[in-house]
Amino acid sequence: MADLITAWDKLGAHIRETALTGSIQSTLYWDQNTRLPRSGSAWRGEQLTLLAGQLHARQSSPAYAELVAEARQTWADGERCLEQGRNLDLLEQDLRRQQSLDPALVSALATAKAAGYSCWQQARQDSDFSLFAPALQTLIDLRQEQARQLAEPRSCWETLAQPFEPDLTLDRLMQLFAPLKERLPQLVAEVAAPPRSRSAAWELSEDAQQSLCEQLLTSWGRDPDSTCLARSPHPFSITLGPSDYRITTRVVSGQPLSCFLATAHEWGHSLYEQGLPNQSHQWFSWPVGQATSMAVHESQSLFWENRVARSFAFSEQWWERFVQAGAPLQAPRDLWRAMNPLSPGLNRVEADELSYGLHILIRTELEIALLEGGLAVSDLPNEWNRRYSELLGVTPENDAEGCLQDVHWSEGLFGYFPSYLLGHLISAQISEAMVEAIGAPEDHVARGDVGPLLAWLREHVHPLGRSVNAEQLVERVTGRRLDAGSFLTYLEGKLAALSAA
Repeated sequence: MADLITAWDKLGAHIRETALTGSIQSTLYWDQNTRLPRSGSAWRGEQLTLLAGQLHARQSSPAYAELVAEARQTWADGERCLEQGRNLDLLEQDLRRQQSLDPALVSALATAKAAGYSCWQQARQDSDFSLFAPALQTLIDLRQEQARQLAEPRSCWETLAQPFEPDLTLDRLMQLFAPLKERLPQLVAEVAAPPRSRSAAWELSEDAQQSLCEQLLTSWGRDPDSTCLARSPHPFSITLGPSDYRITTRVVSGQPLSCFLATAHEWGHSLYEQGLPNQSHQWFSWPVGQATSMAVHESQSLFWENRVARSFAFSEQWWERFVQAGAPLQAPRDLWRAMNPLSPGLNRVEADELSYGLHILIRTELEIALLEGGLAVSDLPNEWNRRYSELLGVTPENDAEGCLQDVHWSEGLFGYFPSYLLGHLISAQISEAMVEAIGAPEDHVARGDVGPLLAWLREHVHPLGRSVNAEQLVERVTGRRLDAGSFLTYLEGKLAALSAA
């Protein structure tokens, strides 16, 4: 037993130091997205490249490999704790991947990601895709080379998707998305509302929006000593260390609810990370203590944004706060309808629940085409616009409204987008299990107490971490395999209620 403890502690110490370095990298990323002046981007790129190289060296070194091997041997000779075994499986998998990568490629990717983000910001500001196209081509080339070096029995896109959705295949993804691609356009057509401006007829000041966001976080259990809310061009959630949870939001002109709903969404992400199983925190724990997948992550943020904040029960509880903030609302139903627009729009982040999935289907098909189908980067804007016109009946007037609206490709995050739509499916199916166990979430919201909702998720979803993959988690929590049925049933019910309002 002494040998087991010694080997495990040595390995844990190495992992903890790696995690500390990773958290420094994440802190620089946070600053890059929130406060970094544009002229500092080149130096920040060098900083991130240096750290990426150091992290890769630590995660692929012979010394680290020896620590993992020693821990595996003592585990095999000991009592074979299942959790330790799963942690070792995950560590060995990541070690193989790290050892497969050329350090020069790792550095080149870090440099390209930093440069890509800076180029994207400028291109989006100027609405000029040509400013971003060379950086995007570089990132595609590097990610394709990464897939070649990893040499896994998967396609290029599948390989790049693994960090976000472990074990996901294109065949399974297409199987899950096929009913959505068929039914969602039908539902959009059934709404029968002609495309119109998505700008609200009223506005809220930035101070009022900020105040409402702060009130929301307080009511949902925020600890101000361990959380931070800031602004960024694209909302996101990140955790920088034990008791250091950061989220961002943004104020959008003509969209007085955008900031509020983005806060609800990102806080859902943070709640999930705060509930993961670990010794101190996911960045400082063994792999099992990390998030199951990005789809599960998204299922949690979407639950709080859509099932809670967009519910009629929530509007009943909150509409007077919005009136006090300056919103010209006459009744809770006015806020509810504003929270749930039914007109297809151009922007994914501002999309209603009905059309959101089509935004993801478009992005997923385009990035597969870029990586595997021979789609030229120069053709991306036109292809983007064509698909929006066909699936959503709207056409971007410029690149900023179109293919430059999301940050993901500027950071080389290919394989990420499907997690958003998979998250919708998972959220709906898990919500059905929640209803059976503790009643409808809306009933708890109507009583002004979301505590039971979080408690149920903390008991049944968050503790699983990476002990399972996303589909295994869904089957364990709901008793059946993941499919699109629950999500489509939920959507049809909500559309019926909104149409009757």
